[in-house]
Amino acid sequence: MKAQVNVLVLTGYGLNCDHETAHTSELAGGNTSRVHINSLIDGAISLDDFQILVFGGGFSWGDDHGAGVVQAVRMKTNIGDKILRFIDSGNLVIGICNGFQTIVNLGLLPGFDNDYSSQSVALTYNDCGNFRDQWVHLNVNPESPCVFTKGISQIELPIRHGEGKFYSDEKTIDRLKENSQVVLRYAKKDNTPANQEFPYNPNGSVFDIAGVCDPTGRVFGLMPHPEAFHHPTNHPDWTREKEHAKRKGETWSPSPTMGLNLFRNAVNFFRR
Repeated sequence: MKAQVNVLVLTGYGLNCDHETAHTSELAGGNTSRVHINSLIDGAISLDDFQILVFGGGFSWGDDHGAGVVQAVRMKTNIGDKILRFIDSGNLVIGICNGFQTIVNLGLLPGFDNDYSSQSVALTYNDCGNFRDQWVHLNVNPESPCVFTKGISQIELPIRHGEGKFYSDEKTIDRLKENSQVVLRYAKKDNTPANQEFPYNPNGSVFDIAGVCDPTGRVFGLMPHPEAFHHPTNHPDWTREKEHAKRKGETWSPSPTMGLNLFRNAVNFFRR
């Protein structure tokens, strides 16, 4: 019998990707619970019962004071010490889109020198000046310690955000590069770097950064949505690919999606 891996997917206050995130986690083999933020704060649900914590996408508190800001302040004020203990215990944290914005504001990333409380990077307004909803190509850093991306070299995922530009000072960006903490970079279709070219880099992120991890690889944040590509038919080209296979006399047998594999890596981390 496989070991049970408990996954907590946050919900409440404008978060709107919790159902598909929980579904993807279940497909990956996780024993998944959707938990309202207040249930963690009032102690009705304990983080100690979980191994993976997911800060999912949406518009927490309507992004009223900036994306992820209010959620970060509320959680840091009330259960910041419990989140730090959760990480220190060897567990996994992933922040997706609004969740990435939240964990950056919490200071969980980049996690230099075991510091998970100081903010040194930001996710701010897209250079294009508007909300972007599109699919992007992503190059995965093979040198990264990130638990979630093991065995994945490139991936396509959808983005949907208005504040996705990753930004920091040159010294911090250089340190992220040197530590191989830059996990995902926006790329062109041939997997070469986007080099700030729009729309391949949809928001103007410095160094085309789409996702980063902490030095341990256990805390990971990304703007694209892996939970939105948990099945082959999520991809906009699936009917074309199926027809191509049919015309060649082949059976369309797509492999598990990279979005799903990302969650499987997290679950299997504990089963190993």
